Amino acid sequence: MVTTQRGRPRSFDRLTALEKATMAFWEHGYETTSVADLTRAMGISAPSLYAAFGDKKTLFEEVVEAYAGSYGAYGGRAFAEETSARAAIGRLLGEAAELFTEPGHPRGCLMISAAVNCSTPEVEEALRARRNSNLASFEARIRGDVESGELPADTDARALARFSGAVLQGMSQQARDGATAEELAAVAAVAMLAWPPERP
Repeated sequence: MVTTQRGRPRSFDRLTALEKATMAFWEHGYETTSVADLTRAMGISAPSLYAAFGDKKTLFEEVVEAYAGSYGAYGGRAFAEETSARAAIGRLLGEAAELFTEPGHPRGCLMISAAVNCSTPEVEEALRARRNSNLASFEARIRGDVESGELPADTDARALARFSGAVLQGMSQQARDGATAEELAAVAAVAMLAWPPERP
């Protein structure tokens, strides 16, 4: 008589599974990505998902952190490496045009597209807080340049920051609607024309 022993649960690469979850959420958004969608995309069972990542909301929180440190890290680099708000935000918009349209992952920005039709208050608020934090960073950098004389004294730092954020968010949606990298780069270039003239 042949007996079968229950072996250990099949192991899987956690980082690979997390990347696959990122792609699912990025493509479909938080609300419309079900646990069944996630397990199918990640190639694991629901018990394995819960054991490794917790529930769907906890998994999404980890996805957002991983995205911010990888695909979404271009903004932080631009702010760290450029010496002015104009240069940092101009670079950010230009690099977004590339990222939002490059092959190998869904189009647009996960932080923006995942919030569409989101009806889970904690998730919606967490994503809103991240986007508002970006706007606050834009405004602080612009305000600093006003104070240093890099930008004219009458520059409306808040309005310019919100304008820049609106352009970035609009570029994400246009990428999802099929805009090319070249078309979005042109949008970014036109947006920078709205900035006050450079100091002589």
